[in-house]
Amino acid sequence: MTALQATAAKPAKPARWAADSVSILREGARLRLDHSPQSLWSVDRVIAELRCEDPPYEAVAQTLRGFGAYAGEVLIRELDAVWEESAESYRLRTPDGTVWDPIGEARRTFEAEGSLRLLCLDAMHAAR
Repeated sequence: MTALQATAAKPAKPARWAADSVSILREGARLRLDHSPQSLWSVDRVIAELRCEDPPYEAVAQTLRGFGAYAGEVLIRELDAVWEESAESYRLRTPDGTVWDPIGEARRTFEAEGSLRLLCLDAMHAAR
């Protein structure tokens, strides 16, 4: 495998996490996500509902990671962004060089300090 192939293979993890989240919401909550920026409003709402149940972060960390990865996949489709692996997680880089952290934003949304929908809007506005 060449270095380029290895780099291209790395984003499979966030894409898989996103796909799993879409499936879980479709089957469990009967919520269809279409990878549009508008669908992130629904994801923010689901995270808010989770927060109201007051679970410990560790109990929902993987779910939140999947929701953040889904938001990242929305940005990939909208802005031609790419996943980059960092020491702690994955982040997105848009063509203008800006780095975005949708997985971290999902955690902040759970803590009532962020919004995946607003992150997407900010990224789309910055790309103009």
